Amino acid sequence: GKKLGYTFNHRNLHNVSLGQGQEVVAEQALDLAAKEGHWVILQNIHLVAKWLGCLEKKLEQHSEGSHQDFRVFLSAEPAPCPESHIIPQGILENSIKITSEAPTGMHANLHKALDNFSQDTLETCSQEKEFRSILFALCYFHAVVAERRKFGAQGWNRPYPFSTGDLTISVSVLHNYLEASSKVPYDDLRYLVGEIMYGGHITDDWDRRLCRTYLEEFIKPEMLEGELCLAPGFPLPGNMDYDGYHQYIDDALPPESPHLYGLHPNAEIRFLTQRSERLLRTVLELQPRDSSTGPGAVGTRDEMVQAHLEEMLEKLTDEFNMAELMAKVEERTPYAVVALQECERMNALTAEIRRSLAELELGLKGELTMTSDMEALQSSLFLDTVPESWVRRSYPSTASLGSWFADLLARISELEAWTRDFSLPSTLWLGGLFNPQSLLTAIMQSTARKNRWPLDKMALQCDVTKKSREDFASAPREGAYVHGLFMEGARWDVQAGTIADARLQELTPAMPVVFIRAIPDDKQDSRGLYPCPLYKTRQRGPTYVWTFNLKTKENPSKWVLAGVALLLQA
Repeated sequence: GKKLGYTFNHRNLHNVSLGQGQEVVAEQALDLAAKEGHWVILQNIHLVAKWLGCLEKKLEQHSEGSHQDFRVFLSAEPAPCPESHIIPQGILENSIKITSEAPTGMHANLHKALDNFSQDTLETCSQEKEFRSILFALCYFHAVVAERRKFGAQGWNRPYPFSTGDLTISVSVLHNYLEASSKVPYDDLRYLVGEIMYGGHITDDWDRRLCRTYLEEFIKPEMLEGELCLAPGFPLPGNMDYDGYHQYIDDALPPESPHLYGLHPNAEIRFLTQRSERLLRTVLELQPRDSSTGPGAVGTRDEMVQAHLEEMLEKLTDEFNMAELMAKVEERTPYAVVALQECERMNALTAEIRRSLAELELGLKGELTMTSDMEALQSSLFLDTVPESWVRRSYPSTASLGSWFADLLARISELEAWTRDFSLPSTLWLGGLFNPQSLLTAIMQSTARKNRWPLDKMALQCDVTKKSREDFASAPREGAYVHGLFMEGARWDVQAGTIADARLQELTPAMPVVFIRAIPDDKQDSRGLYPCPLYKTRQRGPTYVWTFNLKTKENPSKWVLAGVALLLQA
């Protein structure tokens, strides 16, 4: 205070943490501070969205006639998205803004995690070596799970709000357990940290598996024998003092790379590519609407949209005649039911595409008044994005409009071929279905009926062949051959018949044809297998389809940390 020209002591400070009805206390503190020249700190103003209008008026009221030493400090958590910005513009315009950004990179995150403790913390436990080793491992674990978010869905299926509180409570639990027992309870510690402290945030089962696997790799008896590496080239340090650990991070931690998180370098390529795409998409959206698109452009915005529109209407095929297809089906087998359901859903989508495009065409000609839906469709066609009304009737996809429409036509061709006589194709394009789970369920239903096995005691077995789609002339007697699968985070070694490390810059290598058949639950052998999740798109999360067990010579934990998954779209 003295450096700023104020006479300041703790009696001049009013600190109010908002929430739980503290708004009245805050208003009283503001009135008193404005009169006496005190300072007011209002914490967590994001928790009282409805009161922020009153706060804005109160600050405006005290902006004139208040004591010259009167100051107000506001703090708030960052909003998760632009739509969630709730702080009034008047407050923002009249404030000096200071942001505290989270550290980026493993080096900064690991130092930040260790900063939550001190030399005194390291000296509080009677089992000094065990406590210090596990504390450092927990700091590395915290840094990994916090920074892994930057890799998107390959990092975590969903983003989670891991905080330093999770770390400090975990270390307190560690301290209490070591003080109460002469042996290190590794299983208990992993469970409490992975399932409760950090796992309490996690809502996705595959993310829970990832969290659990990290702890199994970082907290185990080998850590006290000097045989544990937290990352390639980064062994767990021995018994050091607090400053020694900080120095060890500076000296020994390898340069920033996906290897520090157990990921393949391709994960960084994907992350940087997606960031660049978002930037370029934003630049494209900022273009003027009522002008030609620049030197060499093919015409105005309306002319470009009209050209796209006419091309799509010309290529779009007629809807499936469901009455004819129903009459053609001799026996409603599980596979025939899947085909009919897919045709119905395709009809709903193509009908909406045809209706909306025809409506927009009339609007562009001036024969219909342009509505907000028509303007949204026009904008999507110009920006090469899939219109919202189509997305609602469609399948999950990350493709641009041009790629999406080509994919749609390919799906229609596959359905036309399948419904000619409803015999199962030699190989099925699993990713070409609206609901791929229905086909996988149909495989189990068909096998259960044929062998009279109980459906609830069956599982799918996945055998990866060495052949491509063209090498198959007919469908198998039981099960189905499927193609169109891709692997992210690794690749399939066709000769060895196992998962292998991905090649650099091959982000989603294609899989050979996969033979999927149903077997009784008790016939499953899980040895040497990696339970690999299958997703519809690289967004993962809610697009989960099934779990296929794939052969591996490596420890399955390697592929868990690498975020290895099968995708139906590259």
